[in-house]
Amino acid sequence: MNEFETNNRTLLQLVDEWTPKLSALPDETVTFRPDNESWTIKEIIGHLIDSASNNTHRFIHLQYQASPLIFPDYANLGNNDRWVALQDYQTENWEDLVQLWKYMNRHIVHVIRRVNPGKLDNEWITASGEKVSLRKMIAGYLQHVQLHLGEIGERIARLPN
Repeated sequence: MNEFETNNRTLLQLVDEWTPKLSALPDETVTFRPDNESWTIKEIIGHLIDSASNNTHRFIHLQYQASPLIFPDYANLGNNDRWVALQDYQTENWEDLVQLWKYMNRHIVHVIRRVNPGKLDNEWITASGEKVSLRKMIAGYLQHVQLHLGEIGERIARLPN
């Protein structure tokens, strides 16, 4: 069994659990900005789409390019905020975003299931100069998704009944 299969199954369960929850949220909830520094729920989902896209590229590049790999780092140096702003997730159709998030994550599981085990120690160099192995990157992806779904869950729990 693939060493990431437990993570893969957990990710797919989260997608199955959260897709209808997210789809059911009203526009005023998903577009609400709690403060000037925070993303809206729409923007959080957009960020998770960006994460799935960027990580898919990293997972692929780390299997055929020389290690350590220098590859653009969207998450550090404020670039993830730029990605969210430039794509203007706040005005995107909510159901389209939810479905894109769902299918991007189903696809990333597909990619992870096909990763060459002999490439798991290949490394990527982040913008801050840290070396991160493909193994660590794959393992950390689920944690990243869980972190942001937890933030969304906290916001939903604070909604008036």
